[in-house]
Amino acid sequence: LSTVQLYACRMIFSVKDASNDAHMRTAMRERTVPIPASIIHVPGYPEKLSIFRMQASKFWQVRCWHNGRSFRKSTKSQSKRSALIFARIFYEQLMASNAIQDTSLFVTNKSTDTPENARTTFGAIAAKMYTNETARVKRGEFSRGSLQVLRNRLDAHLLPRWGAININEIDYAQLLKFTQELSEKFSTITINQYLVIVKKVFTLASALNMLQKMPAFPKIKVKTTPRGSFTPNEYWSIIRTARKLVGKLHPEYSDLRRHYKLRNSDNTMPIDLQWAIRFMVNSFIRPSDLKTLRHRHIEIAQKNEHTYLRLTLPETKSHSSPIATLRPAVTVYKSIVEHYSKHDLANPDDYIFLPALHDRNYAHWVLSFYFNWVLAETGLKKGAHGQDRSLYSLRHTAITFRLLYGEGIDLLTLARNARTSVKMIEQFYASQLSGEMNIAMLQRKRK
Repeated sequence: LSTVQLYACRMIFSVKDASNDAHMRTAMRERTVPIPASIIHVPGYPEKLSIFRMQASKFWQVRCWHNGRSFRKSTKSQSKRSALIFARIFYEQLMASNAIQDTSLFVTNKSTDTPENARTTFGAIAAKMYTNETARVKRGEFSRGSLQVLRNRLDAHLLPRWGAININEIDYAQLLKFTQELSEKFSTITINQYLVIVKKVFTLASALNMLQKMPAFPKIKVKTTPRGSFTPNEYWSIIRTARKLVGKLHPEYSDLRRHYKLRNSDNTMPIDLQWAIRFMVNSFIRPSDLKTLRHRHIEIAQKNEHTYLRLTLPETKSHSSPIATLRPAVTVYKSIVEHYSKHDLANPDDYIFLPALHDRNYAHWVLSFYFNWVLAETGLKKGAHGQDRSLYSLRHTAITFRLLYGEGIDLLTLARNARTSVKMIEQFYASQLSGEMNIAMLQRKRK
């Protein structure tokens, strides 16, 4: 080919390449553009904050516009509910870190759309409060579990209701209406805990000179409802039923699997449940400890004629002292070790219950799910006073049994060993005990 012909060929191919690149860039832009029908504005927040889907990702995305710039991030979740929670946290982190200096981003409403009002919205101050509580967790002054509860309650009812409202506009009448609405579905304890969070936000606003006047808060008379414990006969009935059902398929499994998303590998009653029941009643642990307890947390100890397990668990509710179990817990633990050693699942870093499940929240859910089946089979789901029973009732049973049958046990020793307080034992665990239950101790005479 001549030089002219070669030049012409190169021009033709370069035009085609440019055309192909343009098509590819256009296709890529289309894949990363929000799907219009999927755009959802986060309730209680400025319209500039939204979540959306796009063709290039299976996850929800969050976006916040400001002065022509888009702050955007993947939520790493396919759940719309989780994405909305992520968006609220994303928004609050932008505020707390001062990543956006112009407060016009935080719009309240059309009538009070000023930078000063934007700084004093309930959501803006709640973000600062949450940042402070997070710092308390790092200092060991506040438990991570309590922080998660606070986060859940902010997202569930507080921020969607007041997030974009100037905190000075929230008065006693609004707080009273809020408690009245919560009263339709929550206990007095839960309502009071919501008010505690609101009061934290108001207290911080006052300290920052953002609050003109602290409003009066509704008085809620807290009525404690102890979780229903089990009697000795009920306890043994539960254990026998759990043993009998090991390996059995739930009678309504097909429907339950669709509803609860049970995995195929977890479709029968696990042997771990009957161990978990006995272990909890003889160790005072909380249900949440079932999912975190590993072999390295357990030591078989001997003191005089007493054999027990020393549990050095991760901190729970600001308590970190070791727990001494009763003797039967040693037998249960040895059975677990013997069973899982055959499957090489009894190593120091292996979990005690359902060690094959790496998703520990799911493992906890599986134990709760099958425990409810046991309660349904035995007819013991409701307590004597109509309370719903759950795995937590086993901890209640453990403490109640010690109060009833422990020889000379004092509340302080029991409280420290169960990682709680004397006040909590008196309020929740000992409230159902009567003098007649310890008639022998009442009538015993000093020698």
